[in-house]
This record gives sequence, structure tokens and C-alpha cells, in this order.
Amino acid sequence: MKFRWLSYCFVFIFSVAGIKAFGQDAIPNVVQVNGIIMTPDSQRVIPNVTVLVKSQNRGVISSHLGVFTIVCFKGDTLQFSEIGFRPREVVIPKDIKGEYYSLIEPMVQDTFYLPETIVRPLPTKKEFDYAFTHWSIPNDQYEIARRNTDKYTLRALAYTLPRNGRESQAMYQAQAARDAAYYGQMKPMNIFNPLAWADFFEAWKRGDFRNQQPY
Repeated sequence: MKFRWLSYCFVFIFSVAGIKAFGQDAIPNVVQVNGIIMTPDSQRVIPNVTVLVKSQNRGVISSHLGVFTIVCFKGDTLQFSEIGFRPREVVIPKDIKGEYYSLIEPMVQDTFYLPETIVRPLPTKKEFDYAFTHWSIPNDQYEIARRNTDKYTLRALAYTLPRNGRESQAMYQAQAARDAAYYGQMKPMNIFNPLAWADFFEAWKRGDFRNQQPY
């Protein structure tokens, strides 16, 4: 009994020593990177910057104050990207002492080149009034997109677009189910149905029958 107890103690001591040795070998390679991202000229923080560990598909997004924190290995490369700024890459040094590393990462705003626009005044006030009243200014892409996604435009397109294969199949199956329900007997007529007459008058007021194309 005493020998068994001593064997258990030796196994426990060797296990703890092995875990400690493994931890000492693995922990020095891990580092927690804390930093802040800002512009180099105005020292303005940049929020919502994507910080990725290169070739590992793992990362974080900076806060509204431009602060981020991420855990990686020494020697890894961090990629910084944000719309309107030039992407950057930073290599974490391998000779860092300790488990923490702090940095201030500057990101330069990218330059946007707009097309040239020439503004010329009209010769007289009369021509300006005429242009202001009768000239038609073409819509930009935002206005075109807004009009195309208008609910009335989408409703009109829904009425005029033909049925696709799935809708035609569903309509045919529904018609076949109605025919099977009244097989061998007379189908009910809606001539005395007040709800059917109400739907008819509403469709008449909307002009549904006026807009139908003859076959």
C-alpha cells in the first residue's frame, strides 16, 4: 500500500514538471499586441479598422477610439485595412522580451481623383432663369438606384413581370388541386358572393381590366 502511494506521488510530480516545461517552451512565442490606429498628420483616431494576422484568417476590428488588441506569435505579420486608407503590414519582432507589445500604427488616407468639372456662368439673368426652369439635369447613380428601389416601382414591376418556372408550376398544381376537389360535381359560382363582388369593384377602380393586353 505504501509503495503504491509513493508511485502515485512520483507520477504526479513528473506530470506537473512536464506540463510546466511544455508551458515554458510555448508561452514565450505568444504575445499580446495592444495598439491604437491614427492618422499621422492630424493625430485623429481611425475606428473600425480590420486587423488580421496574415495567412491565418484571424483578426479583430478596432473600436470607435481606434484601439485594438490581438494575440499572435512573435514574428507574425499584422495587416491593417480600412476603406479610404492605404493598407499597411507590420511585422511583430521576434526578440520581444515579455508577453506584451504596444504600438501606435499610422494609416495614411488614400487620395481620390475626381473627374474634372468646369463651371461657367451664364451670360445674362434671363438665360439663367430659362435654364433653371427648363433645363433637365440627368440623374446621378444614387438617384437612379433610389428610383429603381422605390416601392411603387417594384410593385409595378411585380405586376408586369412574367412568371418563372417555379411560379408557373405552383399555379398549375393549385389549379389541379382545385379541380380534384370538385371532381364529378359542379364547381361553386361566385356570382352571388358579396366578397367576390367587392374584389371585382376594387379591381375595376384600380384599372386592372383596362391595363390588360388582348391575347
